[in-house]
Parts: sequence; C-alpha cells; structure tokens
Amino acid sequence: MNQDRQEVNMYAEERQNAMAQRIATEGRLSVAALAKEFDVTTETVRRDLTSLERQDLIRRVHGGAVPSSALHVIEAGVQDRARTRPTEKDAIAQRALQYLPAPGSTILLDAGTTTAALAAVLPPAHRLTVVTHSVPIAARLAGLAQVELHVLPGRVRPTTLAAVGTETVHALAQLRVDVAFVGTNGVSTDHGLSTPDADEAHVKTAIVGATRSVVVLADGSKIGEEHTRRFAAIEDVDTLVTTGDADDDELEALRASGLEIDLA
Repeated sequence: MNQDRQEVNMYAEERQNAMAQRIATEGRLSVAALAKEFDVTTETVRRDLTSLERQDLIRRVHGGAVPSSALHVIEAGVQDRARTRPTEKDAIAQRALQYLPAPGSTILLDAGTTTAALAAVLPPAHRLTVVTHSVPIAARLAGLAQVELHVLPGRVRPTTLAAVGTETVHALAQLRVDVAFVGTNGVSTDHGLSTPDADEAHVKTAIVGATRSVVVLADGSKIGEEHTRRFAAIEDVDTLVTTGDADDDELEALRASGLEIDLA
C-alpha cells in the first residue's frame, strides 16, 4: 500500500513539473487545456496548480495559470477602470440595491467603479447615512437630500482617488455600520479577496471589520483572480454580487465555502 502511494505521489510530482514547464513555455494555459493535455480531471489540475503556486512556480489566474514571473503588479487607474465593463457594473449596482438596510441605517461604500455605480442609483426616497473614503463617490453623493454623507480622512491615492493610510484605518476602527459594499480586484477560494496595493488592502480590511454585513461587488472577470495583497478571507464576507460570465467552477467552490452568490 505504501509503495502504491509513493508511486502515485511520484507520478503527481512528474505531472506537476511538466505542467509548470508547459505554463512557462506558453505563458498562460487554462485549466481545461491542462486537463485535456494531461488526461486528468479539472479538479486534479486545480490541486496541482495550488501545489505549484505554493512552490512559487506558477501564479493562478482566472480560469488557469501563468508563470510566477508574470504576476500582475500594475494597477489600472480609476478612469481606465470606469471605462471597463460598464454594463456589468450597472447590472451589479441594480442587483445590490436589495441589500440596502432599512431607511435611517448606515452604509459604507468602498472606493471603486462598481461601488460608484451603486452610489449613482441610490433611491431618492431611501434615507441613509453613507460613509466613504472615495473622492468620486463623495462628490457624487454630496448635496443629495436623502444622504447624510461622512468622508473618511487620509491621504488621497492618485491611482484610485481614495483616502488611505493610518488616519483612514484609525477612523474606520471607531465605526460600526450596518452594511459595507466592498470592491475587490480579485476573489478566489484559495486566496480570498485581494488587491495589488498594501495601503488599499489595509483600508479594505478595516472596512470589513467595521460592519455587520459585507456585500462584495465584483464583475465576473474578477472571480478566480488573485493579487498580491489579501484583505479578507471568504468567511469574512456574506454575499458576492457578480455577473453570469464568472467561472462556474470557481463560483461553485465559493458557494461550497459558505458564500452567498447573487448573479446580476
């Protein structure tokens, strides 16, 4: 029995090494392509990729893997992101309205273009206290009769136009809001919710810790993506509102982890 197990482990190691070489050669390969090439199930491929990522040989991305040297570290600016997938963001915003707490409650809007889409459709008759660290969201909500607006302090980061830093994190530590609507650059079962920037990650972690309920707004392209800075685990959030083009296997794994999935 031990000899059989050793042979299986040796084969798995050989297969994983071969996968790593193929990914290094091709630059990017999908889970489906790897399963077909190595004549194994997609579940086996995902286990192999997890093992290879732990060895820093590859990096898992949406639907597959890339070489570890291809780790994405350039973060798109807020104007570039605003032009990306606007239809999907609008659909998510409309779907997210059902998670607004009762009139008179307090919500926290994280920085981001999808949360900004939600800010744009807040119902005029639904009175809310809104806390945000996003300059564009604050500008959009300022002066609205139904909104009591609170803007968090901190250094405004040019890339995202969001307040970050010690002041922001400290201010969040003093708060307790009813619902936080949080954006993310990536969400996966293995790495949780993640973003490229450390300062942004610290603020997002503080946001998650300052609320009774966390609703994540992320279009389907973010599902299965992983970035360098994890700011929350899957169990730290309650609901993910996303779009139907998200990877089905990843969505199923997220559901199995206990996360409520709502497709816009």
